[in-house]
Amino acid sequence: MNLSKFISTILHPIVIPTITVMLYFLLVPNILESHQKLTTLSLIFTITYLIPLLILVLFKKLKIIRNYQTTSIKERKLPIALMIVLFYLLGYTLNNMGNLRHLFYSTSLGLLIIYTLFFFKIKASVHLLSLGLLASFFMVLSLIYSQSHILLITIIFLLAGILGSARLRLKAHTTTEVYLGFFIGIIVPLVVYTIL
Repeated sequence: MNLSKFISTILHPIVIPTITVMLYFLLVPNILESHQKLTTLSLIFTITYLIPLLILVLFKKLKIIRNYQTTSIKERKLPIALMIVLFYLLGYTLNNMGNLRHLFYSTSLGLLIIYTLFFFKIKASVHLLSLGLLASFFMVLSLIYSQSHILLITIIFLLAGILGSARLRLKAHTTTEVYLGFFIGIIVPLVVYTIL
């Protein structure tokens, strides 16, 4: 496995929500007990990692997709549509956990924007969307709690640069698609926080 593929795999969009929530529980003041955090994390891992993985395996077996990279817009439409619904339902389920609710509603909206771009033949990077969402989520949390997460946000930006370069080297996206995915990821949580 070459380095670009390795980077794209370890920073895959289905991994980022679980990492985000782990960081949230570690860095942000909350009143949840350990067992509540574990239950929440288990739910998020199941819905954002296991279910999408099973969906991709099923779609490959049914020949809806040719490979797990879902390289074409046509192959991406159904998995992204299902993810929009899953993230929205997860946000709804976590409605009493305000900040996590914002994260998953933001993810659902970001994916909806990416899905809409398909109709214009634009394949914005979901990899970069996920890191943009992660960075922006902690920017919003910094505002809410008057607590600086600048080191984490800086690391996320650096990882986004590395991941963007990897996606370009793999020829998975154009430069515009990489920047667009990250930009959508940065903007959407700010909009969702303002609305909710």
